[in-house]
Amino acid sequence: MRFNETIAVVTGAGSGIGEATAKQLAKEGARVILVGRTKSKLERVAQEINDTLKIPSAEVFAADVTDEEDVRDLANYVKDTYGDLHVLVNNAGGSSHNKILKLSIEDWDAVQNVNLRSVFLVSKLLGEVMVKGSQSNGVQNRSVVNVASLSGHKAGAQIPHYSAAKAAVINFTRALANEFSHYGIRANSVSPGFVETPLTEQGLQNDKFVDAIKRSTALKRVGRPEEISSVICFAASKEASYMTGSDLLADGGWLIV
Repeated sequence: MRFNETIAVVTGAGSGIGEATAKQLAKEGARVILVGRTKSKLERVAQEINDTLKIPSAEVFAADVTDEEDVRDLANYVKDTYGDLHVLVNNAGGSSHNKILKLSIEDWDAVQNVNLRSVFLVSKLLGEVMVKGSQSNGVQNRSVVNVASLSGHKAGAQIPHYSAAKAAVINFTRALANEFSHYGIRANSVSPGFVETPLTEQGLQNDKFVDAIKRSTALKRVGRPEEISSVICFAASKEASYMTGSDLLADGGWLIV
C-alpha cells in the first residue's frame, strides 16, 4: 500500500474532503491524526476508519488551527508520540457570502484566518517536525498538500475574501515548495471545483444553483469528496515524487467552458 509506515496529519478532517482524505490515507496504510475544532465529528470519522481495520490507525486531536498555541500543542504531540511526520494535508477552511462594499473587517479576517493563517501556522509548526524527521531519519517520502480552490483561480460571486485567501494558498504553497525542497519535502496544492461538502451544502439544495453549475462545468455535474481525496493522496504519494510547487485543478472542467 502507498502509505505503509506513514504518519499523516489531516486538518478539517471531521467532514467533506478532509474526512474522505483521512479515510483513504488510512485505507492505504497510514497512521492518521484527525484534526479539527469539533471533537465529536472527528471521533465519528475515527471510529468509522478504525471499524474497517484490524489494527486501529486513526486518532483524534481537537484543535483550532487558527490558534498558534493549539497548533504548537499539535506539533509537540506528533513529535513526542511519533517522532516524525511524513504527510501533512491542510484542508481546514470555510467561507461566508457578501459583496465587498458590505463585507465587514471581522468577516474578512475570519475567512483569511481559517483559510490562509491556518495553512501558514500548520505548515510552519508541523513543517518543523517534518524537517527534523528528514534530517534524522532520511528523506523518504514527505509531502505537504494544501487544499486551495477553483476560487483561487477564478473569483467566485460574493466570496471575495475566500477567493483572495485561496489564491494566496496557491502561491504560499509555491514558496513552501521552494523552501522545503532543501529537506526533500514536496509541497503542492489541490484546487477543487464545486464538491458536495458542508461548505456547499446549502447552495446545492437550490436546483437553479445546481443547474448553473452543470451548465458551467464540462463534466456537467458536481464533484464528490472522494474524487478530490484521490487527487490529494496522489500528490502526497511517491507517485508524485517529481512534482512540487504545482497546483492540481480538479474542477470538472469549469475553467475550460
